[in-house]
Amino acid sequence: MTRPHEELYELCDCLRSVSVELDSYEPESQHSPIIDSSGEEPGELKPQTREVLPGLRFLRDEVKRDLQVLQKFLDDPESSSLPPLSTNAPYLVAVWQELRQARGAVAIYRTFHTAVHPQTSRKPKNGAAKGHGVKVDVVADNGRRWIRVNTIKNSRILMEFRELDSYLTSSDEDDGDGRSCPKKENLIPQEFDNSVLRMGRELLEAARANPHGSNEIPSVTMRLTRLNLSDTNHETSDPRIAYTIDCLQRMGIDVQLGEKQGIVKEMDNVPAQPIVLEPTTHINLDLSALIALISDTTHSHLPRDPEDAITRFIPSQQYVEWKKQRVQMLSDSPDAASTWEDSGIHSRVLADQAQQEMKKGLLQDMHDRLGSISPTLQNIQFWTTQEARRRCLQIVSKIAGTRERQRAEALFSCSVCSHTTTIPTHDQFWVHSRYPSNFIPLMPIRLYPSSEPDATSLESFQPNPSSPFMTSLASTCRIILSQEDISRLRESQSPPGHSAAPYLTNDEDDIPPAVVTLTNSKLTVHTVQSMLWGATLGWTTLTTNKSSVKVLLKEMKRSGGGGVLNNEPPNGDDTARGCRAAIWIMKPRSLAEGSRSDYCNGVISMGKTV
Repeated sequence: MTRPHEELYELCDCLRSVSVELDSYEPESQHSPIIDSSGEEPGELKPQTREVLPGLRFLRDEVKRDLQVLQKFLDDPESSSLPPLSTNAPYLVAVWQELRQARGAVAIYRTFHTAVHPQTSRKPKNGAAKGHGVKVDVVADNGRRWIRVNTIKNSRILMEFRELDSYLTSSDEDDGDGRSCPKKENLIPQEFDNSVLRMGRELLEAARANPHGSNEIPSVTMRLTRLNLSDTNHETSDPRIAYTIDCLQRMGIDVQLGEKQGIVKEMDNVPAQPIVLEPTTHINLDLSALIALISDTTHSHLPRDPEDAITRFIPSQQYVEWKKQRVQMLSDSPDAASTWEDSGIHSRVLADQAQQEMKKGLLQDMHDRLGSISPTLQNIQFWTTQEARRRCLQIVSKIAGTRERQRAEALFSCSVCSHTTTIPTHDQFWVHSRYPSNFIPLMPIRLYPSSEPDATSLESFQPNPSSPFMTSLASTCRIILSQEDISRLRESQSPPGHSAAPYLTNDEDDIPPAVVTLTNSKLTVHTVQSMLWGATLGWTTLTTNKSSVKVLLKEMKRSGGGGVLNNEPPNGDDTARGCRAAIWIMKPRSLAEGSRSDYCNGVISMGKTV
């Protein structure tokens, strides 16, 4: 004997299963191709590289809420005599099926706005019309495909047709010519319209107004779960249903009929192989990486223990007095004691960096990872932008110690002449290092021919095949840089090769501040330019600027394709090996030689540190 509301019982069981699966669901698109060697625990990077899928929590809550309502109704002994409960369960199940089988899902229940909607009567308070909001159930393929679920039934769309019929019949009657109402087969005039077609047009309009990246219009898929074209019942069938589907397809919409059935993947029972990220043979260095390569902390002998690391950076009394005088001079204040507190923080930061070096040295980590892709390191190359080089040398001239200046000079020996030493350039970098000469083939650092890659400057390069992440990162960087005032940038950047030794500046001059982007004040222009070069060429960008990476990931999401935080190999290969890292984050290493307690008159004089 069939239970009353048997369909509701089946929906309840299905919804319960969906709720359980949602609790353990983890989107594949939450793995960024980022190597994190910053010394943090793996979970600490999760908020950035494995961010919660937007809309996922709302879908979970909706499923649980409908499940509770449905279960309460079925548990009521009186429900058998009541009409069937109206439930949103079919829609929620359909959205879940789309989500679990979508590749590169980046958002659920996202609303996109058209540029201008004719029915927008009022503007928001800020004066900018956002346009009509269009809901997309699943944003998939890293933002390139929009999926909208529609659970309209034959009976519901037939009601719309009957309403259309009544309008046409009224119009014919008004003509007074005695003609009878046209047959259904002929009821496909220019006036033909319904809610499904309107939904399709709105989705296409919103897709055109919200391109993926800079100019790629997302494709639109409409899942019509309960429209039945094969219905033979004359009361629930109508040729205009098929015509509606045909109209959607001619618009360019991918129309999927019926509920999407669960697909069991062949590899479901095979444990997923861990993703192994590898750097590319060509490494793109930003400013922070250049500073880290020069730093005394990177090269000096390691402290014996954490206490020794702390002692190493306790400022001498002579340095304290000099610093106080300089702070007073710069602040024009008779009492600068409060600002001097920063020196204690600075010392702790340097001690922390030394202890991080004790765990695993920056150069040792680079050697090990690069050695995994090139055992002899012979084909490893290092590149940087002209602006990163210029700012690096400016910073070195101001706060670096003698040996750090020596390393900077050697690092850019191809464009900077030696003025301070007669040691051969190659050995000059390693002479005071605890590492053997040429431990990593850093020299020479190669310079990109322009501040940003363009068709001309890219002619001499052979870029790697671009991954979706690299493409989205490059697009985001270009969007950010396109908003910059070129004249403003030119004033802040001197021409390349302007000085044979641009780090030789007047001691009274402060380091000019880096130009921040108009898009986000937490990003500097030179950082975005560095990231753009690496992403465009498909090369791994080495940085110690983790905060800028976080901001760029947020900007990627905001720029339209941003959810492409996944590590999809460019050739479609699903194997774990060979996945190229887009970004490689290291722990910062500051220029620390002049801040050491054993540093006096340009020489490290105490202990056996170097």
